[in-house]
Amino acid sequence: MNSSLKLPLSVIAFAAIAASTGCTNLLPNKNSFEQSASAEPKQVVQTEAPRSINPINSNELDYVADIVAQVGPAVVRIDSSRAVEQPLNNPDFGSLFGQGRQEQEQPQRVQRGTGSGFITSADGRIFTNAHVVAGADTVSVVLKDGRRFKGEVIGSDETTDVAVIKINASGLPTVKLGDSDRLLPGQAAIAIGNPLGLDNTVTQGIISATGRSGADFGSSSRVNFIQTDTAINPGNSGGPLINSKGEVIGMNTAIIQGASGIGFAVPIATAQRVADQLITTGKVDHPYLGIQMAELSPELREQINRREGDVRVAQDQGVIVLAVQPNSPAAAGGLKAGDVVEAIGGTAVQASKQVQQQVESAKIGNPLQITVKRNGQSVNLTVKPAPMPQQNG
Repeated sequence: MNSSLKLPLSVIAFAAIAASTGCTNLLPNKNSFEQSASAEPKQVVQTEAPRSINPINSNELDYVADIVAQVGPAVVRIDSSRAVEQPLNNPDFGSLFGQGRQEQEQPQRVQRGTGSGFITSADGRIFTNAHVVAGADTVSVVLKDGRRFKGEVIGSDETTDVAVIKINASGLPTVKLGDSDRLLPGQAAIAIGNPLGLDNTVTQGIISATGRSGADFGSSSRVNFIQTDTAINPGNSGGPLINSKGEVIGMNTAIIQGASGIGFAVPIATAQRVADQLITTGKVDHPYLGIQMAELSPELREQINRREGDVRVAQDQGVIVLAVQPNSPAAAGGLKAGDVVEAIGGTAVQASKQVQQQVESAKIGNPLQITVKRNGQSVNLTVKPAPMPQQNG
């Protein structure tokens, strides 16, 4: 039986540890399979070897142009397409010709999308967003010099929105990966990509924030995003976010609908960790508990305590469990709706993103100690995280 608190979702910002998310349904930077017409690229032969990335003096007036000249050749356009059934406008069309509707052949149309990516190895390994290639029948990669290659999706992870593509080539220009763990708000940031089909577009801004949880903007993704005011639009998805040294520090992935100057990138450390697993095994297993949660407030505490039932909450801060999925690790470990999470693995938690971080860093199948406050009493529980279930559809 599903254990949950019946509360109006309009006043609750909850993070679903059980759900696999990227940016695709929530955020409009998803550009895979949007209707578009792409012009055939020019076939240009590369005439010079790619330039190596050297340290760049950010005090120089044209340092951005220098970065673009060095990094730009390793940024690619990714075209994806798939065939989908086209519903008939007249549901009785088949009966007019003496055939049942179930026997009709549905016409098909081709949906096309365009995103970005960047080359990480000279033999054609490319990082991009999972939503850029999701469900694609065909993937093609277009280099800045106009060469086009058939792309093979090595692996894709919806939870972090990271995918790896391989093309059959050699001697390709590559990007240099930087350190996304030491970023500071205010540092320069540059994006290169193909927004709205405008190839090789460059925008500049700053790092607005780091460690931005998906819960901060309504996503249950466990990625600690980089926030930037660098202009990002549909088609930038999967492209690089670059620092003033010409190093890739993030993968542009999401925007908030209706907002201006608020974009998000997957830190390159996360993208590389996920990509390594995709390359090795073709998949990424994320630890999963099976709970929904919210951060307590005086208003939420009051609502809970007004409800009928045995659950009473004394504090107005912390992370409360709203629901426990049946047959989940959390249910097996004894977690209940109304529990307030105090610590995971010996680390005190006060925010949803801290819970997500502790779960993500746990090992699948290993006991994880969780301390909760239940009706005023501290209770110690042991939960064994399982692999996150695959989402259908």
